[in-house]
Amino acid sequence: MKSKVLFFGAAFLLILFINGWAADILGTWIAKIPGNWWMGEIVFSFKVDGTNLTGTVSGSRGKVAIRDGVIDGDKISFTVTGTAEDNDVAFVYEGTVGLNEIQFTRRLKDGTGRPQELIAKREFLRHNDYIQRPLVLPVRPLPSR
Repeated sequence: MKSKVLFFGAAFLLILFINGWAADILGTWIAKIPGNWWMGEIVFSFKVDGTNLTGTVSGSRGKVAIRDGVIDGDKISFTVTGTAEDNDVAFVYEGTVGLNEIQFTRRLKDGTGRPQELIAKREFLRHNDYIQRPLVLPVRPLPSR
């Protein structure tokens, strides 16, 4: 009986730990919009503080801030508001985070139109990417010969 109680207690704590874990989405993610070659790609830059999700979304029409962002385990959701033809347009993004990709469903906040599926992939530094470092000058000039 005692071993059953310990087993179920350990299982319960493991479930609490897994549900409390937030996916690691810090950094830059890039999604190509399917069937929309003129819009190019969307760049997501995420920051996480507990269950709050902040950051920016950049595209061909500029950069906008993420609002109402929430992360719960491997599920994320946020709202982005931009302008199109002098009208404010709000999109709701809901996604499931994988190891190196996020599967998003994007829809208009007012419910009109069809939802759109897109996949954002984590952006890694490549071998020859330039990382800007501060310039360090010597304290005194080298002696001349």
